[in-house]
Amino acid sequence: MSDETSNEAEPKADLNEIRSLIMAFPGPDFAARDAARAREATLTKPPGALGRLEILAEWVAVWQARTPPRIERPRVAVFAGNHGVAAQGVSAYPAEVTAQMVANFQGGGAAVNQLCSVHDAELRVYEMALEHPTKDFTQGPAMTEEECATAMAYGMMAVDEGIDCLCLGEMGIGNSTAAAAVAHALFGGTATDWTGPGTGVTGDAMSRKIDVVDRAVTLHLPNTIDPFDALRRMGGFELAAITGAIIAARMGRVPVILDGYACTVAAAVLHQMDHHALDHCIVGHLSAEPAHADLCKKIGKEPVLNFGMRLGEGSGAALALSIVKSAVACHSGMASFAEAGVSDKEA
Repeated sequence: MSDETSNEAEPKADLNEIRSLIMAFPGPDFAARDAARAREATLTKPPGALGRLEILAEWVAVWQARTPPRIERPRVAVFAGNHGVAAQGVSAYPAEVTAQMVANFQGGGAAVNQLCSVHDAELRVYEMALEHPTKDFTQGPAMTEEECATAMAYGMMAVDEGIDCLCLGEMGIGNSTAAAAVAHALFGGTATDWTGPGTGVTGDAMSRKIDVVDRAVTLHLPNTIDPFDALRRMGGFELAAITGAIIAARMGRVPVILDGYACTVAAAVLHQMDHHALDHCIVGHLSAEPAHADLCKKIGKEPVLNFGMRLGEGSGAALALSIVKSAVACHSGMASFAEAGVSDKEA
């Protein structure tokens, strides 16, 4: 979505076309599931002894449609966008920090760079026209339909052929405010229920942030036609891109690991369109952002890790990747009782 990639001669992105993709989502591969369960039963351990690792290995097999599963080309995709609402003082940091952090990613200096290095994951950072933030959604929609659809289509480009696991994250000053507004619109409740400190706002700034979320939902909800429209009206370019990446991953049978609150809100847009739309996704970690726990319950996901993190930038997803890779390694590499010459339990 950078200026050099835009071309007025190209066909315009269309939200209705993207909506239609959800109807074409592939379902779980039951043959791969059955094969994974059959293999799991032969491995040199008591049944269920690896607990959730066994569940994760089966999940990867089901959505890769192959047994044994493998993770050889994982990608961590971080989308960065700026928000017009940031001008209302809803963050502890100024908007220029978004571009500065993108430069830090590119220079290898962020936490996610270290995690990708340790876990042999490719890091891709996608700038979402940082010089052109979304509109202030307390005054009108954050994005036009074309802008939202274009951002979603751009996010789809993160799913190249050969990628076998996708970790998603975001960076953008003001995006926890946008995420809170979208979550409030999707799930009801009050602005206070969905609004947290984000980058660390407290006191008057926190009250102002809650008020911004409340005013945004009051303005837009009466005219919001569906979850995609809520994303368009109150979301951001990077959140729309994450939604698009999840769609492309489903179409390509690539398992997805979501990061924290803002990322999970972008995914929840799809859940509210179709409650099975996130079956190929897991939540990598429970964010310290207070509303994340309730959001995970709403979409039926149990986070893999709970380390009290709230950094964003895909860091929790990248950390959870190590657990998923471990699950796949055990399932794929362990010997069977017959191969190891170990006696199985008596019938």
